[in-house]
Amino acid sequence: MEWSRGQAERLIWRDGRVVPYRTEPLPAPVNYGCIPALHNPADAAEVDAVWLGDPLEVGRQVMAPPTGLLWLADGDHKVIFGEDDRTCQALLAWFPPERGARLLGPEAAWEWLDSLGSAVVPASPTGL
Repeated sequence: MEWSRGQAERLIWRDGRVVPYRTEPLPAPVNYGCIPALHNPADAAEVDAVWLGDPLEVGRQVMAPPTGLLWLADGDHKVIFGEDDRTCQALLAWFPPERGARLLGPEAAWEWLDSLGSAVVPASPTGL
């Protein structure tokens, strides 16, 4: 995890560790992180990972299969982990309408990860 739900202080995964990044104007509505070493061609950064539910501490590694995909029109999709309707709705509301945010199921997440050449498997660490 790079950014804990409810916090405005954002950290980022860089060079194998989580480091301070910036303070956001609003706190994160979800836990936010990345899948290290797997890059999204839309922004040339690690694939974004979102963990729904209660706040998790920054730096925590989570091991779980994806439960969905937040599809965005600009291609900067987010892989979703965990299940929680209340934070799922907060995640959708976080993105402005022009980004076209849609929630897709776990099959879409796996297909997208496979399209990136992912070697990620259900038991691998996700969401630093």
